[in-house]
Amino acid sequence: MAKKYYVVWAGHEPGIYSDWPTAKRQVDGFAGARYKSFSSEAEALAAFGRPATVKSAAPAGKTQRKSAGRSTAKAETFSTDFTFYCDGGCEPNPGKAGSGIAIYRNDQLIQLWYGMFNPNGTNNSAELNALYQSLLLAEKVIAQGKTAEVRCDSMYSIQCIRDWAPGWEKRGWKRKDGEIQNLEIIKQAYALFNKIKHTLILSHVKAHAGTEGNELADRMTMVAVDRKKPDWHKYETRDDGSFDIAALLKMRAG
Repeated sequence: MAKKYYVVWAGHEPGIYSDWPTAKRQVDGFAGARYKSFSSEAEALAAFGRPATVKSAAPAGKTQRKSAGRSTAKAETFSTDFTFYCDGGCEPNPGKAGSGIAIYRNDQLIQLWYGMFNPNGTNNSAELNALYQSLLLAEKVIAQGKTAEVRCDSMYSIQCIRDWAPGWEKRGWKRKDGEIQNLEIIKQAYALFNKIKHTLILSHVKAHAGTEGNELADRMTMVAVDRKKPDWHKYETRDDGSFDIAALLKMRAG
């Protein structure tokens, strides 16, 4: 995979970074963050617009500031080739559930997906379904040598596959205080996450905070509920292949 350089114009510590995890810490939780990836150091230096030294990851053993783990910017510039926003919705909870995904490539919205309708679902099951499908999509682009980030507004879903599943697996997929809800989809998502986690960025994004991708994924959850589609479907584009984002954002929220 070709090396990239990350320019942070607006963030906790503006500068040029040679690795994404370090750059990401500068923009997470920073309202109005501006950043972009470049394929060479020369391009990054030119884009930054002033003299700078490329910064790299802190040496092992050094303490680094923890990320706030969320984005508050309404308009974003992504530092991966593909960014997948996933969301799940249910009305009431439990009740009619659906999932949605918004996909961006090189800063542009390219696809919207909806589906996984369940007349007796929950918000958590819908969130997990959306996350799992996003991981499947991310796996495909990673296999093509592209970089990918999955942004999920459900800390429950993220913690299930990132933080809690390893312990559950060691105990034979049991909790100390009872059964694990949504176990089958958790197992599937956890296995896939383990396969690609070293080449994937999995991030939490605050729900209903004006982040376009999150809002669009949310609208797709309600499309799934309204259309009652149990499998995944691409949302239709206009004749020119684009989306009327303003109209989509005016749709019913989940």
